[in-house]
Amino acid sequence: MKKIQFLGVLQKRLKRLVRKIGIPRLVGILAAFILVFQFWVLPALTQQPVVITMLMQGQDRANWAPFFAEFNQKNRDIRLNVVEGPFDTNLVENLYTSAFLLGDSPYDILNMDIVWVPKFAAAGWIRDLSDRVTPEQLAKFVKGNIEGGKYEGKLYRIPTTSDAGVLYYRTDLLEKAGAKPPETFEEMVNIAQKLQQQGDAPWGYLWQGKQYEGVSAMFVEILEGFGGFWANPDTLEVGLDRPQAIQAVDFLKNTITKGIAPRGVVTYGEEETRLLFQNNGSVFLRNWPYVWKLANAQDSKVQGKVGIQPMVHAQGQIGGSCLGGWGLGISKTSKHPEEAWRVIQYMTSEDTMKRFVLATGLIPSYQRLFLDSDILAKYPHFPQLLEAVQKPALRPPIGQYAQASDVLQRYLSAAFTGRMTSEQAMKAAAQETRNILGRFKSAQVSQNLEVTQNVAASS
Repeated sequence: MKKIQFLGVLQKRLKRLVRKIGIPRLVGILAAFILVFQFWVLPALTQQPVVITMLMQGQDRANWAPFFAEFNQKNRDIRLNVVEGPFDTNLVENLYTSAFLLGDSPYDILNMDIVWVPKFAAAGWIRDLSDRVTPEQLAKFVKGNIEGGKYEGKLYRIPTTSDAGVLYYRTDLLEKAGAKPPETFEEMVNIAQKLQQQGDAPWGYLWQGKQYEGVSAMFVEILEGFGGFWANPDTLEVGLDRPQAIQAVDFLKNTITKGIAPRGVVTYGEEETRLLFQNNGSVFLRNWPYVWKLANAQDSKVQGKVGIQPMVHAQGQIGGSCLGGWGLGISKTSKHPEEAWRVIQYMTSEDTMKRFVLATGLIPSYQRLFLDSDILAKYPHFPQLLEAVQKPALRPPIGQYAQASDVLQRYLSAAFTGRMTSEQAMKAAAQETRNILGRFKSAQVSQNLEVTQNVAASS
């Protein structure tokens, strides 16, 4: 009964509406409604989100997981798909390289180590982001991290986390020796030897001597500390056979021959040196900021006894810390660069970065966050890290960095293990590096000549 009454009322209202606006106008309104529903409402209800794919190491993927979930929740038109990669950064780089060499990369966003940028940019694998960020925004980041994301003046990578080589020391042992934290190599060696002679520590100074990328990162700091340089990215000049470079190698070799560092240091990476230091094994340790949290964990034998500072240097020189860290770029083959950029904007925003740092203890890319009161309350050593990242020793941003680093690693290993003298090793490394950069320079000249000839022909 009620249904019949409702239909009757509806019929009367429709008749009044027809008399009021007329049948032609009513048909027009209905047609407009159908068009809006068909071309706007229906697609919005049925459209699948754009999938943005990126590759990230397992431990980093776990750290970012809550933020990825937040992004997906707030951006229903995009679905962020994060593929878990291997722990070894070299393997991750190889996966990226293979993907591009085989054709279209399946990754829209590239999570890049700072040293990959020149190689990827020179190969034409990543997009120029220079026009997407204002100078005012870039000025908020750690300067070295921005410079490390550039190649030939163009920006290809927006930094997420910073990293810098730092010197750890045992505060309790230095206090016992009546010594202040060292500023020079000589001071560090003297303190280390004194404490070793007193039986307070088996070793004085630990560093990464294994033949891998870590030895290049470590060496660039010692090289900077002696006033030397590896390769100039503008002139392609090589400085590995100069006296300062040979001094740098001699210094590291002498820490072994004098018993300040163990002979096994030539096979040690970050974790081997960290574990030895953390188990009362040394006075000083060169390593990355991640060590701080582990060295001060409850199961650490040096908990509450660790200090941190920028790397030391030779008398009269200015030291530098090798910059590492990660950042995001967009693949040249991505079919959705605008959506990929929205992901990067979210991940590299100051708000996201502050929450990420508080949750993980990893090092921010924004300068202000090193001194943020909330962060300092949890991580009081961040001002020392800011000092380190503001004194960078950059690995050379050259397109052939991987080949140049491989050369340096091989000859440093030969020198450390006594197969070559420091001078022999550095002269050989310099010559091979010049050959690599010389081939690149010749290719550049040929390319520029071809472009000039094409322009002239078209004129």
